[in-house]
Amino acid sequence: MTDDIELPTLTELFIDGQWVAPVLGKYLDVINPATEEVVQRVASGTSEDIDLAVRAAKRAFEGAWGATTGADRAAYLRAMAAEVNKKQKAMGRLETIDCGKPLAEAVWDMEDVAGCFEYYAGLAEKLDARQHEPVELPHADFTGELVHEPAGVVGAIVPWNYPALMALWKVAPALAAGCTVVLKPSELTPLSALQLGQIAADVGLPAGVLNVVNGLGPEAGAPLVAHPDVAKVAFTGSVPTGRAIAKAAAEDIKSVSLELGGKSPAIVFDSADLDRTCEWIMFGCFWTNGQICSATSRLLVHEDLAPSLVARLSEMTERLVVGDPLDPTSNVGPLVSRGQQQKVLAYVTSALDAGATLAARASPATHGAHERGFFVHPVVLTGVRPDMRVWREEIFGPVLSVMTFATEDEAVALANDSEFGLAAAVFTADRERLRRVTRRLRAGIVWNNCSQPCFVQLPWGGLKKSGTGRELGPYGLNAYLEPKQITTYIADKNFGWYI
Repeated sequence: MTDDIELPTLTELFIDGQWVAPVLGKYLDVINPATEEVVQRVASGTSEDIDLAVRAAKRAFEGAWGATTGADRAAYLRAMAAEVNKKQKAMGRLETIDCGKPLAEAVWDMEDVAGCFEYYAGLAEKLDARQHEPVELPHADFTGELVHEPAGVVGAIVPWNYPALMALWKVAPALAAGCTVVLKPSELTPLSALQLGQIAADVGLPAGVLNVVNGLGPEAGAPLVAHPDVAKVAFTGSVPTGRAIAKAAAEDIKSVSLELGGKSPAIVFDSADLDRTCEWIMFGCFWTNGQICSATSRLLVHEDLAPSLVARLSEMTERLVVGDPLDPTSNVGPLVSRGQQQKVLAYVTSALDAGATLAARASPATHGAHERGFFVHPVVLTGVRPDMRVWREEIFGPVLSVMTFATEDEAVALANDSEFGLAAAVFTADRERLRRVTRRLRAGIVWNNCSQPCFVQLPWGGLKKSGTGRELGPYGLNAYLEPKQITTYIADKNFGWYI
């Protein structure tokens, strides 16, 4: 990690190994959410640019990239990891300016970006050993084996809360598998994705293997999904967009992975260390300024513990510093846009109008005092009911809703009563209860006595409207592979069916 690296200012589209202007000459402003100032302008691609990028990706896939081994691809992934590590602080700062998350969080994201490259480099190497894997058959006249082939050209569409990291969750396993990629970042936060394009060029990744086309969803994202030469679509974002992508992909029966929304519960039965539990609760809902699909924003507390826990949680929440995300003393930065800010504030207002109580607000002395920036101070709401919108709908902001329960069955029922099933957290010193409740929760991820830790080695994904498929871990690689069975007749005799 080097402190004095200066990143290039990238404004165009990265297609076929070159920086090119958009065909229709469209550009967008990138806004710093902390200052509301224009950081720079970037190209905004359209269907014409998407077509050029997909054609480049197809040529690369059918050309030299298609002949690479896992070991070959691992070398490129490790080289890209090294570049990210070298530029870690600079890329973290750029990410903060682009999306508003505190600098320490953004730098941590870049550590994870490099780690994701490294992890899938290792799996790419192991993939070589999996090729022509023998399969035992019940008939001595035949042998069976498996090969694992790349899916083809991948359209990867990523959100604005983890711009670089969400890109890596798709790009790294796709490249490890031998696919080529057209990456469409969020138009709100394209800067780190463009840097990934430059890193690809710097390490000599063959032209067309990774293409980065920024643009609006209808103008770039939709054409990418619909393009006939895209074999697989990987998307992280909202349920409505995910539903539209699934419908569009169904036209060509192409493979789709969807990591969508969440409204995750955190259940607290007891607490041996109140401060530790409260910190995990806050981390689970306020990390990344509350803009996390897996945020454990529905807090269920046993009625006997609730008074003391809510009191301590409120004290700790009020101490959070909301401010300039580049300031190391800030715990929480702005939301990504004015539209998101207004949406989250409307949820809080609706809850209070419906009878909820504002138990705590972070940095109450500075609330409403920001001269500019899309700030929303984290809040803790009590007196919440299951019918309230703040309890049922994904907010994507630092809003924690609290309810109490009397029995384990009630807690599990309330936790599972959601159209989502991405994640959940359980807090208790009772190990048997921990195992029992974890088994009963309808979620793809369950954290025990913590919330939000994420490791590339473990699968990520959920149930119900939280999406389909899994990212990360070996499952993340398999999502970009197609298994091919090879059956060989080895007997030196006629089959004997017709002759």
